[in-house]
Amino acid sequence: MEKKSSNPSAVVMAAALAVCLAFWALDRFVFRHSVLQVVAMIALVLFCAKLIELILGLFKPASHRARTVLTLLASFTRYISAIVILCWGLSIFGADVNTIVASVGVLALIIGFGAESLIADMVTGFFMLFENQYNVGDIVEVNGFRGTVKDIGIRTTSIMDNGKNIKIVNNSEMKNILNRSDNASIAAATIDIPYPTDLEKLEKQIPALMKDIFEKHRDIMLTEPRYLGVDALGASGVTLKFIVEIDEANIFSAPRVLNHDLLLGFRGLGVECPYPQLDVHSR
Repeated sequence: MEKKSSNPSAVVMAAALAVCLAFWALDRFVFRHSVLQVVAMIALVLFCAKLIELILGLFKPASHRARTVLTLLASFTRYISAIVILCWGLSIFGADVNTIVASVGVLALIIGFGAESLIADMVTGFFMLFENQYNVGDIVEVNGFRGTVKDIGIRTTSIMDNGKNIKIVNNSEMKNILNRSDNASIAAATIDIPYPTDLEKLEKQIPALMKDIFEKHRDIMLTEPRYLGVDALGASGVTLKFIVEIDEANIFSAPRVLNHDLLLGFRGLGVECPYPQLDVHSR
């Protein structure tokens, strides 16, 4: 029996109450002692950031778009926390943050901290979100690396391949993306038959075989496999080609399933696949 997930609204109310109590306790017992202010401030900000991430994690939307927005919000929360800690810490030490920003200038701060690439990654990330180029859960290919998008942050995108290897790519480097989740993919398979086979008779039996294969594998195949015809005339037999529409997630498993069922199906029709044979003649 599945456990019922927590009610997000109840969790949000409890979290808000906990934050209010934390602020009251800090103001009552800590903020009056300057020695503990910095430590308490960092702990409070990190606590609030973690709490927001936990609340966001309670939502499990089925839409890839909604999951993308949630991961971006979680990433945005972490960056805002770092900025709040920096500015609040400077103010605790008596520095006037407004004066610092005005005197140094925003552009000087960006160049001084070497944040040109950071700004480029953030801007690119927002453009990708608005243009809906890809979302969490999509299968994409970037610079030869193929995998499923697991996380989209303010700066980086995490992609996991079939071997559970995760590649982290800066958003500004996400170029020439091939999104394989937009449309159905095609899996192809070929099988050889002997030259003496009555091809016309076999072709009349193929539609029933295709329907039977589809009924067995509706979880993998989106449509019935299609027979395309003679693909090649080989040294040992005639090569027939078949294709089927599938989800990109099954691009590797579907051809194996189709090959397996074609072999057994053709054997059931009395057609055995040819194979090289060697005739030895002796005196």
